[in-house]
Amino acid sequence: MTLADYLSRAWARYVRLCPDASRIHELLEARGERILNDHLALRTFDIPGITRLEIGRIFEAWGYRKADEELDFPEKKLKASYWLPSDPSQPRVFVSELELGRVSPELATWIRALAGPTAKRGPIRAEQLLEPNWQPVRLEDYRRFYPESEYAAWTAAYGIQLNHFTVSINALKTFPGGIAELNDFLRASGLQLNESGGAIKGRPEECLEQSSTQAREVPCQFAGGVTEAVPGCYYEFARRYPLKDGSGLFEGFIPKSADKIFESTSVRTRL
Repeated sequence: MTLADYLSRAWARYVRLCPDASRIHELLEARGERILNDHLALRTFDIPGITRLEIGRIFEAWGYRKADEELDFPEKKLKASYWLPSDPSQPRVFVSELELGRVSPELATWIRALAGPTAKRGPIRAEQLLEPNWQPVRLEDYRRFYPESEYAAWTAAYGIQLNHFTVSINALKTFPGGIAELNDFLRASGLQLNESGGAIKGRPEECLEQSSTQAREVPCQFAGGVTEAVPGCYYEFARRYPLKDGSGLFEGFIPKSADKIFESTSVRTRL
């Protein structure tokens, strides 16, 4: 599988879980915009066979380079790494993982039971990022563990699923007011934004500003043939600024901003 094949198939799967994505493309293209993808993100667990580093190796085979920086999200009990493409027209890749040693024994046991069979098959392959990774979980378990870790419940329900693509605001031509103007346009078009920590995460002084839609509820298949509407995927928007040393645009991520972006799949941010 080539990177182009993966991105095409990943997008087709993603838009089924993010109904807003196609609508946003239509709105921007109607203004004459050409959409460039800043980055994509995947969620996983720190179980050998499906760790973030093993997922990253899939992209390394396509010419990506792992950044030295490692990101920590202590409140959400996550670690994350990111990979930079050899071709600047391709998206960066951000992969996070839940550290099971930092959650309750009950939650860790549940996650290992559902993801263990997949992990035991060996290092994850590109094809596995495009299909369900394990059997559907019980809705009552999803609801039971959601209060402890929304991230765990979401990943258990959807598998190692790409949870967002990201529009590069730098590539847009019709929003001279930057991210604030884009956000106003999206709201006026009937889209709901993630307001956790404010609609705009980050500042120009940090060289990165981000915002995102709030994930809509979509039908999700649970064990026993049960279908329940739960938050799916979301769409992000990022504006990168030049580094102070003049060496180019900031390529990384700001943990305190990303921490709030994670909540784009949370029900609680809409209450």
